[in-house]
Amino acid sequence: MKLTEGKSRQVFATESKDEVRVFHKDDETAYNGIKHVIIPGKGIIINKISAILYETLERNGIATHYIRTIDDRQQLCRKVDPIRLEFIVRNYAAGDMTERLDVKTGTKLSIPVVECCYKSDELDDPIINRSYAIALGMASREELDLIEEELGHINLVLTSLFHEVGIKLVDFKVEFGRLADGTLLVCDELSPDSCRLWDEQTGDSMDRDRFRYDLGNVGEMYEEVLRRLSNFINE
Repeated sequence: MKLTEGKSRQVFATESKDEVRVFHKDDETAYNGIKHVIIPGKGIIINKISAILYETLERNGIATHYIRTIDDRQQLCRKVDPIRLEFIVRNYAAGDMTERLDVKTGTKLSIPVVECCYKSDELDDPIINRSYAIALGMASREELDLIEEELGHINLVLTSLFHEVGIKLVDFKVEFGRLADGTLLVCDELSPDSCRLWDEQTGDSMDRDRFRYDLGNVGEMYEEVLRRLSNFINE
């Protein structure tokens, strides 16, 4: 039975009430689904990249919803109650940050910047602060403290991993969910759809910006990210 469907994934029930099956589609979207295209085989690539990133986080002591890969397009994951917040960690200025603050694209930030957004396509995921999140019952002060600590750890792990394969982690988006006992886990998806990735040598975009800004070769660049990560992991 299908439980939910998003722009790039479908989530299905399993025989276990504590687990779900996540299916990655070939859809590529931008601007909250306004721009949309099908890239054949994209779901397979995203599934593999996401698994590598989640397995890397797990090896470094970061709890995630990922359990194992089922096949080319599917993962078995822990069932979580998602928190209606998105967290963006920025290492370099890019995207809407440059427009809001008139900062030059590519500017290295002196410290990582964390943005908290209310997850709502209808409202275009507006930035909110901790007080809003607590006042509206989205997360407790203790949960937000834990999330902020985990975001720093995640950033260090992923930045190091991508640097090993010649990729600059410009920024990334991550979500959290709660298990039945309240335990917080990283959930949703980690991939070039949710990370901004630049080739360290050429500066070329290797993420969804290639689709947003009509740069072309989206699938080929995603394949290159997968190739580099796979080669490094299998060394």
